[in-house]
Amino acid sequence: MSEATAAASVVEVRAKDVHGGAVYCPNPKQALWSEHPRVYINVAHGEGRCPYCGTVYRLAAGETLHGGH
Repeated sequence: MSEATAAASVVEVRAKDVHGGAVYCPNPKQALWSEHPRVYINVAHGEGRCPYCGTVYRLAAGETLHGGH
């Protein structure tokens, strides 16, 4: 991910990456300079946005969450 696109990026996540309906940001692939406090993003309804950096986390096409999510 380039510095220019970090704030406006979309990250597709797989069901195996989602725990309790959420993923966390910053994610392990983001550059060290872009770190902010870790927050959990609810993607149980398909997608969610980080309130700090604006990264959108979206469930990949064809992925479904199990266990009521």
